[in-house]
Amino acid sequence: MVRRPSRAPLSEKGATVVLATGKHIASPAREVYAQKPCSKLLKAVAFGLLVSTCLTPLPASAFELFGVRLWGSDAEETQTVPNPLPYKAELSLSSEKEDLQSRLESASLLVSEESKQPSGTDGLIARALSDRERIVASLYGAGYYGGTLTIRLGDETLEQALETGNVSSARPLPVQILVDPGPLFRFGNIEISAADAAASDTGLSENPAEWGLTPGEPALSGEILSAERAILRKLRDHGFPKARISERVIVADHKTDLLDVRLSAIAGPKARFGAVSVSGTEVTDPDFVARQAIIPVGATYSPEELEAARKRLDELGIFSSIRLVEGDIGPDGVMPITIEVTERKRHVIGAGASWSSTEGFGLEAYWRRRNLFGRGELLSIEGSVGQIGSNSVDEMEYSTRIAFEKPGAFGPLTTFTTSLGAKQEAPDAYTSRNVTLDAYLSKKYSDRLTGRVGAELFYANEEDVFGNSDYLLVGTPADAVYDSRDDKLNPSKGIYAAVFGEPAYDTLGQNAMVFLKGTFSTYVALDEAKRFILAGRVSAGSILGPDIQDIPASRRFIAGGGGSIRGYAYRNVGPRVDGEVAGGRSLLELSGEVRVKITDTIGVVGFVDAGNAYEDSFPDFADGLKIGVGAGVRYFTPIGPLRIDAGVPLDPEKDDPDFAIYVGLSQAF
Repeated sequence: MVRRPSRAPLSEKGATVVLATGKHIASPAREVYAQKPCSKLLKAVAFGLLVSTCLTPLPASAFELFGVRLWGSDAEETQTVPNPLPYKAELSLSSEKEDLQSRLESASLLVSEESKQPSGTDGLIARALSDRERIVASLYGAGYYGGTLTIRLGDETLEQALETGNVSSARPLPVQILVDPGPLFRFGNIEISAADAAASDTGLSENPAEWGLTPGEPALSGEILSAERAILRKLRDHGFPKARISERVIVADHKTDLLDVRLSAIAGPKARFGAVSVSGTEVTDPDFVARQAIIPVGATYSPEELEAARKRLDELGIFSSIRLVEGDIGPDGVMPITIEVTERKRHVIGAGASWSSTEGFGLEAYWRRRNLFGRGELLSIEGSVGQIGSNSVDEMEYSTRIAFEKPGAFGPLTTFTTSLGAKQEAPDAYTSRNVTLDAYLSKKYSDRLTGRVGAELFYANEEDVFGNSDYLLVGTPADAVYDSRDDKLNPSKGIYAAVFGEPAYDTLGQNAMVFLKGTFSTYVALDEAKRFILAGRVSAGSILGPDIQDIPASRRFIAGGGGSIRGYAYRNVGPRVDGEVAGGRSLLELSGEVRVKITDTIGVVGFVDAGNAYEDSFPDFADGLKIGVGAGVRYFTPIGPLRIDAGVPLDPEKDDPDFAIYVGLSQAF
């Protein structure tokens, strides 16, 4: 049986028609699909767009981490379906097209949800009716506009089952989805035009290629929608927030297998930003929200400004949802903006764990109070214990810290932070018990560039190869970070660059010194799917000032361990005195990784790390570079990749292991 689809996926709110009402306006061999804006077809259009872009919502009723359910319940286990009807679905194409077969099977609920038995005959028929739209939408998305679709539920066609309300008694019920995609359509004549003078004045191009539509190329429905979005984005970027597609006419010629497209756009009135109001706040000061958004009242409308405002508010960390609603444009061209927010819970408690064969187990926990005084303030209390399992408590590492953060301290882009922390560090080279009090002013210069300047008071009692010493440093640290990575935990492109400098004075030893360090990382994907990634990192540092024994051991450069040279013991690579690591005044580290994603959840990594610390303020390379090599496995989770690495030192020394294993969350760098 040949069925004409009753709806089609090519439309969008505020736009005029498109594909498939099933009504022949022209001859049977040449169909024109047209309809008024804001029709009932729009629901089918949005539905088809979701299908054509393969977006599938994920259930969120239970929380699992690495396959282990921590809380919540699984809906499939708790819900019971009345009168479940088992069936066996099979989708068949009239011609062998593997990519299309896979695409249609993904779109079909009868196929993809076969294990979820519907409720009786009515449930199965409803699922089949949904499939009829989904499969047609998927065919359009692949460029097939002349196909036929037949769905059989046992011995009956879908239409017969609709009339009688009955299906065959066989269980599982055989369900057949028969698809003849027909010929692949290609774009024919394409017309892009401005429907008003304002749109024309923006320089809206009438060249279809500039909008991704090329005659002779496969006529994918998604390409038309992409072109419409690009046209509207162009008009919105020129200050026209109410721009819309005023006419969309699609002509499918079944004699030539060509799809003609005509799109017209109206810019509407130009707008300026008007008054900014805030709704949805409970604790937060609305004036603070409006001020942090930095929407330029009176300036020409810009979607980039709104997106930047949304990002700034999101970075406060106090809202679970943020919407910037554009109001109506007044006669004076002014458009008000309403910021609608939902506040997050104010109290947060968290914990984490880490392990490596060289550093042992580590535990950390924190408590945070968001929005302390209603203006985005954050109070944090943190604690950690490391090297659990050491021979004695003195060999373990501890830290505790209380911190306060105040955004918008001196303007919306400036943040004040202060903290007080105490820790014990106990690598093989030294033991340090220290306290740090610091305060910083940071400024966000762009989405990628931030900078900080501050003051620091650092006291330490330390025991190392030189004996026991006390230090009291007063310093003025500053740093800058440029970060263009696409993902902080699992980057596939971009760079990360950080520079740090701190002039300091030891008031007990009466020594002046300057600490300098820089890190640069880059990432390159070798394929479009981002399954093959090259990652590289280089770090270098220098301490200008007194002899090495006059510098706190915890501030000297010592390499080795995770985050440095994998395979070697933690902080065990550097200049030695009497066979014990003393640390150096300069550092160089190099790392390279090849990351391969085998499946959507499993990946492998091969790496080479090299580096050393040197006695002088500038590396002399007399001791060369220590090299570690290894491989690892990645398990990709929604919160980042779980990392397991094994490293081997090629030139081990005292206290270095034969190999080392590291476990953590996120990539190594």
